[in-house]
Amino acid sequence: MRRFAQVDVFTAQAGLGNPVAVVIDGSGLTDDEMARFANWTNLSETTFVLPATTPEADYRVRIFTPAEELPMAGHPTLGTCRALIDTGVIPDRGHWVQETAAGLIEIRAGEGGVLSFRAPTAVVSESPIEPAAVARVLGGTEPADLLLIEVGPRWLTGRVDLAGLDALRIDPVDFLATIDPKLAVGINLYAVDAERQVHVRSFFDGGGVLTEDPVCGSGNAAVAVHLTRTGRTGDVPATYQARQGSHRGRDGRIQVTPGERVWVGGQAVTVITGTVAV
Repeated sequence: MRRFAQVDVFTAQAGLGNPVAVVIDGSGLTDDEMARFANWTNLSETTFVLPATTPEADYRVRIFTPAEELPMAGHPTLGTCRALIDTGVIPDRGHWVQETAAGLIEIRAGEGGVLSFRAPTAVVSESPIEPAAVARVLGGTEPADLLLIEVGPRWLTGRVDLAGLDALRIDPVDFLATIDPKLAVGINLYAVDAERQVHVRSFFDGGGVLTEDPVCGSGNAAVAVHLTRTGRTGDVPATYQARQGSHRGRDGRIQVTPGERVWVGGQAVTVITGTVAV
């Protein structure tokens, strides 16, 4: 039996964020065993905690979706750290380093129980998909300044108006035929409201099914990079709040600080603790 936790991320109230499963004692598991258990949990991500292989890191984590392993992802990073703090595996000292396949990820604690991670250095390029094809997938909505932004995962990211974001009607068949997951994990869209608050929706191929992420850490990092690259950081405060998840019955709250390296954070609540047989 191995220690286990399930953590709801980007919320202070259980049930309103994005859950991640955390196997706290991941040592000795094979790749197939990790993949099989992640498929069984059927959450967007499951993480496995391992000893660090470098003295700079406090621990190492491997991150699996039900279908594949990811080099890095946002809400699993914060959820894993929260689980390790709550179970006493790492000291609650305010700053940690997580080792991932994408490199070392800094995590820090802020006021009100907020944990934030520093996103990997972004790699940005023009969208390889024609705007007309993207607009067709989105039911006629054409995002402004569509960019391919890699912050661990690669997201096609663009800006729309708030009404357009709320009214998106995506054709699942067209989406799956147009957005190659080897090129981009999915499409990430955002709008800024009159109060300078950011609203985000993120869509991806969830194993052959169009899926909307309830609350996405890497997607919000990509939005911050997009604001910087398009010269729109003046539209938001220096550290701004983003909201995501209303179309999935959630109310995720994300704290974002744009810059050369983006910080993405939020509260996280441990909902389940116990042991699992993997």
